[in-house]
Amino acid sequence: MRFRSLRDDDVDRAAAIDGTVHAQRFRTELDNGMFRREWTWIAEDAGRMVARAVWWGRADGVRPLVLECLWVDDSVHDRSAVAGDLLSAAHRGFRQRCGAVPEAFVMTVPNDWHSDPAARAAVAWRRDALAAVGFTHEVRRLRFEWTPDIGVADPDGRLVFSPEPDDATMLDVFRRIGDGSLDDETRKNRARMSPDETARREMGFYLRAPGRREWWRTAHTSDGALAGLAVPSATSYHPNVGYLGVVPEQRGRGLVRQILDEITRGHAGRGAERITATTDVTNVPMATAFRAAGYRNTETRVQLTAP
Repeated sequence: MRFRSLRDDDVDRAAAIDGTVHAQRFRTELDNGMFRREWTWIAEDAGRMVARAVWWGRADGVRPLVLECLWVDDSVHDRSAVAGDLLSAAHRGFRQRCGAVPEAFVMTVPNDWHSDPAARAAVAWRRDALAAVGFTHEVRRLRFEWTPDIGVADPDGRLVFSPEPDDATMLDVFRRIGDGSLDDETRKNRARMSPDETARREMGFYLRAPGRREWWRTAHTSDGALAGLAVPSATSYHPNVGYLGVVPEQRGRGLVRQILDEITRGHAGRGAERITATTDVTNVPMATAFRAAGYRNTETRVQLTAP
C-alpha cells in the first residue's frame, strides 16, 4: 500500500470518487485554493486508488484546517486500518510542509443516523481511523438553516444593539461570555489556556472569517447593563450566524433569542437567501433559540479533534 499526496495527473481519478465531496465541488475548490493537491492524500494498492482524504483550508491559508472527506473503497477488508495509515502519513507530511496538522475532522450525517445501521457503521470506521492520529474528542453538532420564507421577528425593545469599534472592549465581552459557557470548544480551550487567551483565540477566528467586522454589535439592556454580543459572520459559501452569547449575570432571561434575531435581521437586511449555523447537541438553550426563531435543523455533524 502506498500513501501520498495528489499529483496533477491524479485529479480526474480523485474527482470521480463517489465520496462526500462530489466531483464538481472538488474541482471548484481546487481552482479556488480551498482544496489543494498537497492537501489531498490517496492510498494506492497495485496502482489502484483505494482511499482518499480531502482537507479544506482558507484560500489564503498556509495549512489545511478541516478533514472534510475520508473515503475507503468497499473492497478494502479493514477500512479503518487503511484510513488510519493514510491519515498518519498525511499528518507526517503536513508537519514537514506546514509545521502543524489540521484541527478537526467533520462528518455530516442525517439527523436520524442512529437508527440507520449503514450510517452507524460509516461513523464507526471513521471514528476508529481518526484515533490513529489522536483525534478522539467527539462532539456532535446540529446544523441549522434560515431562508427568507421563515421571516424574522421585529425588535421587542428589550435590548439595545450598538456597533463597538474598539477591539479591546469586544475582547472583554468575549471573555465574559466564556465564563460558564456551554460551548464545547470554549470549555475545551478554557481547560488548557487562560480566559484571556481563549477570548483572543475566539475573536481572532471571527476577525479572519469572511464576515465583516462592522457587522458586530454589543447588546445592552434598556437600563444600560451589558447583556451580550452579536457577531454575524460568514463562511466561504453563506452568511453565518457566527458567534453570540449572553454574559453570566443576564442568563436565564431568554436574551439569547433576542441576540439571534438581531443577527438574522442584519443578514436578511443585506439580502441573505440562506443563513447557516451550528451548535453543540448539548447546548440546549442555543438549539432551543434556533428552533423558536424558525431555523430548520437540516443535519447533524460529528466532529473529532485531539483532546
